[in-house]
Amino acid sequence: MKTHRVNAVIVGVLFIVATAAGSIAAAIGSPIMDAPDYLSKIAAHEGTVLTGAFLTFLMSVACAGVGLGLYPIMRKYSVGLAIGAAGFRLIESMTEILTGISIISLLALSREYVAAGAPTAAYFQTFGAIIRTADEWVSNGVTLISWCIGAFMYYGVFYRYRLVPRWLSVWGLIGITLTIITSTLVMLDVIPGFGTVQMIANGPIALQEMVFAVWLIAKGVDTTAVAVE
Repeated sequence: MKTHRVNAVIVGVLFIVATAAGSIAAAIGSPIMDAPDYLSKIAAHEGTVLTGAFLTFLMSVACAGVGLGLYPIMRKYSVGLAIGAAGFRLIESMTEILTGISIISLLALSREYVAAGAPTAAYFQTFGAIIRTADEWVSNGVTLISWCIGAFMYYGVFYRYRLVPRWLSVWGLIGITLTIITSTLVMLDVIPGFGTVQMIANGPIALQEMVFAVWLIAKGVDTTAVAVE
């Protein structure tokens, strides 16, 4: 029980770290990456871009830690779901690392673009478009769906065995469902990545995870629940 309490606190802190790192990275990086003249702006704001890449890496580590930290708690109730939740959060972590690599790749391309005198050569624009398109598909679709599948598993276990209040688990399940739907639509190119629809749909789970994190830090989990034989 003491181990579970420590794990709950660690997981709660990692939830907050992941959200904070990802939010800051998006806030400082989006104005540069989404600018029409991004090939020029990225090299001009190299420090900010590198900070965003580091924060993305930090987020990936925190997300992997959430899955691994929840594993000892979940395996008492479902070994399969415990492995699945940890596995999908690790997949999410790896895709976030790919996002970081995309940022560094764009920085390298931007340096070459500026060094060449900011030419209008089509290949610079083509390479940039390829990197950005791949990154948007991964980060707005694959990453979010991997996270959602893992979260669905641990919220399901938390709901069934009342490890936290059921209203908190239900809130998580509903929020995750909305994110899965919009992420799938992004991957199918039905709606734009992180457009108005996706941002609104992600709102409930973003708030829920912060409440969930605070609950884990302050209250932990109810380890008196009966384990599955």
